[in-house]
Amino acid sequence: QVQVVESGGGLVQPGGSLRLSCAVSGFTFSGSGYIMNWYRQAPGKERELVAAIRSGGSTNYADSVKGRFTISRANAKNTVYLQMNSLKPEDTAVYYCKANYWGYDYWGQGTQVTISS
Repeated sequence: QVQVVESGGGLVQPGGSLRLSCAVSGFTFSGSGYIMNWYRQAPGKERELVAAIRSGGSTNYADSVKGRFTISRANAKNTVYLQMNSLKPEDTAVYYCKANYWGYDYWGQGTQVTISS
């Protein structure tokens, strides 16, 4: 059974930084066949893909966060991170971690990120 648990959300001022964590159980990051994704959903908007990292190590980002956000993983901890810098009010959303493991999706419960002065 794959489980996904996010943490690290909170309230940050514009220009600040925050790091989200996503702990995964049920498969190991040292293996293959997975893609770890960060999505976000702002009020009244559709959920959008923010960043992804594949088992082979390649990454991709939404244009809106390129150069500000970095996705990474710690294989020993089976955890993926989203480092968010230069945060803007428009980054305010619930951030979700999704594990795609051999074609099956597993979502976390989400963590709120609010950017406000």
